Amino acid sequence: MEKITVVLADDHPLTRQGLKAYLARESGVELVGEASDGKEAWEMIEKLRPRVALLDIRMPVEDGISLARKIKDAGLPVAPVMLTSYDSQQYVLASLRAGAKGFLLKTTSPEALAKALQTVVSGGLYLDSEVASAMGEVPQMEDLSPREREVLLFAARGLSSKEVASHLFISERTVQTHLASIYDKLGAHNKTEAMLLALKYGLLTLEELIE
Repeated sequence: MEKITVVLADDHPLTRQGLKAYLARESGVELVGEASDGKEAWEMIEKLRPRVALLDIRMPVEDGISLARKIKDAGLPVAPVMLTSYDSQQYVLASLRAGAKGFLLKTTSPEALAKALQTVVSGGLYLDSEVASAMGEVPQMEDLSPREREVLLFAARGLSSKEVASHLFISERTVQTHLASIYDKLGAHNKTEAMLLALKYGLLTLEELIE
């Protein structure tokens, strides 16, 4: 089985040491590079092409969100995962809009980190269980229909509209119609916001997303 290669970027030496010690114990994971600032991290990501980039949000020279966006824009086959102490809505949304495939707090358990790595390399999205609580108060809204909930679940797992249509045996146009209705009901602008709000409102669970 191919190992999950990881580049780790964090400007705190103690954090890096702790993560290195954990990753070294995982037989299916290989740490191929570590960086203390965003510039060094980007150079390693470009050169080594790891399957996962574990990125601190706030780093010298270039922050983790900017790096996630660069990875996305460059089309690199690297899954950015934010590992941070900051759980505000602003950071969560900015990270996922930039292309992050995971968002973990530094208080997360080793088991959750392992699950996150497996999930993102499989093409899924992983959010720390505490992250949804940063999304604010729940407003009044219409319930999603069973079909809309199905569409949102598949879309939140990273499937394209065409792929969702294939799974549900409906047309791609119908998927787009359902997504438009979902965005309207949740007050979202895209799949990422809809997914986060659905988690907050209890319309989807994290377990469902990472199945």
